[in-house]
Amino acid sequence: MNASTAQAGRATRAEIESSWRRASLSGLRPESALDRLSIGEFDPRSRLLVATTPVLDELTDRLAGTTFCIALADSTGRIVDRRFTDPRTERALDRISAVPGALYTEENAGTNALGTPLETMRGVTVHGREHFVEALKVFSCYGHPIRNPVTRRIEGVLDITGVGPEANPLFAPLMQRAVEDIEQRLWEGARQAEKRLLQAFQHAAQRRCRALVAFGDELVLTNRAALDLLDPSDHAVLRDIASAAPGSGDLARELVLGSGAPVTLRAHKVGGTPDGVLVELTPRARTRVPRRRTAGPRSSTLDSRLAELRASAGPVLIAGEPGSGRTRAARLVAGARAAVIDAADLVVLGERAWAEQLDSAMAEALVVERIELLPDALCARLVRGLDERPRVVLTSAPQSDLPGAARSAAAICPARVDLPPLRSRDDEFAGIAHAMLAEVRPGARIAPSALEALIAQPWPGNLRELRGVLRATAENRTAGDITIHDLPAAYRSTGRSARLSGRERAERDAITEALRVTGGNKVHAAQRLGISRTTLYSRMRAFGLPR
Repeated sequence: MNASTAQAGRATRAEIESSWRRASLSGLRPESALDRLSIGEFDPRSRLLVATTPVLDELTDRLAGTTFCIALADSTGRIVDRRFTDPRTERALDRISAVPGALYTEENAGTNALGTPLETMRGVTVHGREHFVEALKVFSCYGHPIRNPVTRRIEGVLDITGVGPEANPLFAPLMQRAVEDIEQRLWEGARQAEKRLLQAFQHAAQRRCRALVAFGDELVLTNRAALDLLDPSDHAVLRDIASAAPGSGDLARELVLGSGAPVTLRAHKVGGTPDGVLVELTPRARTRVPRRRTAGPRSSTLDSRLAELRASAGPVLIAGEPGSGRTRAARLVAGARAAVIDAADLVVLGERAWAEQLDSAMAEALVVERIELLPDALCARLVRGLDERPRVVLTSAPQSDLPGAARSAAAICPARVDLPPLRSRDDEFAGIAHAMLAEVRPGARIAPSALEALIAQPWPGNLRELRGVLRATAENRTAGDITIHDLPAAYRSTGRSARLSGRERAERDAITEALRVTGGNKVHAAQRLGISRTTLYSRMRAFGLPR
């Protein structure tokens, strides 16, 4: 039991102990000060605030003359509104940084009725002694999550706080009723958004004869041209790409559909909707309709590039993150009969035996795996032998991460291929997933809902991780399509990461890369990114990254 448990001096509820444990693991201490939490920006016109403001106005009127405070946080735990009627309450809140813009997650403020409901995903009462941080123990509170009535994702948390050792038993029913009102307003707003999306789609369909698709939270509209052009799996790919459309202007991109048809995509946001996007598809080849394939992945430009390198002279470097397909790519270039030696075997063989293995393989085509693990002496030995071989393929981590000696070896390779991480291959994802599934269970099909959920994941383990998920899923589903409910629980979310803007995607990728380079060390990753550890935890939660 940790220090906070001892301080409590009495039996503690399991959900509170779990919250203390999470706060402690994040580096927070009971004596931590909360008077200088960083303040960030938020959207004052968000759908959450639009739906909540009338309810908060009514609550404020009902609480007139009391010292109670109402606080609203968004899905990241950032306070976006607070209400009170007593100036003493304002001063007390200011002293603990409970102000609009403050991030009140458990990593930032310990156990509290804004951050803890986000972790437990249900209503939570926190009595004074149950707060992790001493500065909050004079308060008691209750917080209840607000769910989107359409998607069931958590949109925010509504909290009521008072001064005293015990939370008022009326806190819970009061907040639950208020949350029901807010969720009803969110539902009405969603219906209005659907109407605007339909109007935008109908207006575009009158003006164009091209393929059109409109995406909303739970609504997909297509015209006949799009219906004839698209495979079911294309919908998930298009939604993922279109989610990066800017707030104003169009997103333009070229891609190849599941049928093999090359198209130009143009997407723009639909005004008056939170997530509505209108997509227009223009075939780039009008002379013939591509024949649809019933099985097998679409042709890969990456595979074409690797095939071209088979006839090239000189050593070849294949660089990429672990699990991105480096070994497969190296074999495509070197040939199936090439000898393969792995720098990871140094741990078992020792440097001398490994060097002898390298020398003995010099008469054949050779693949040397993970050169970033080679010590300087062996790396130099490898470099000296590169000129003596007709075919050598090296694999490595991304070139930016290579140590000095390995970087020198990479620089000698005239041909280099950087394998993209799986999270960056959105337009290829469907073909990759279907090809992998065909190896595990021939004839099986991934339903669009499951494919959308898979595309939304960050995939730190890349292709290797995807293969493991599909194998586990196929073992549990022996017949019929694989749906989102067949996926492991951690892979069913289609929420935050599926609808990131271009800037947010870049931020998520930077965090993922920093965590990979630092071996998952959050402190070092935060230092590498130039942000606080608290901010790192917050952004990881916002992007759905595993912690």
